[in-house]
Amino acid sequence: MSLEELETRVKKLSMRSTNAKMNLHDLAEELPTDWEKIPEVAAETFEVFKELTAARKELKAAKKAAAEA
Repeated sequence: MSLEELETRVKKLSMRSTNAKMNLHDLAEELPTDWEKIPEVAAETFEVFKELTAARKELKAAKKAAAEA
């Protein structure tokens, strides 16, 4: 994956993580309404932040490799 593709991926994941964070926040504010959705929304939020963290690490490593080349 090229550096530009990695940057695009991080941007998309960042937007998805912000959306997931807001969904979790909105769910928490409306409790106890829809309390049964907590595991689903929390799992989605966890997964997108996990992907974002991995993508950021991959981008950082790619930038370092490009700088050293």
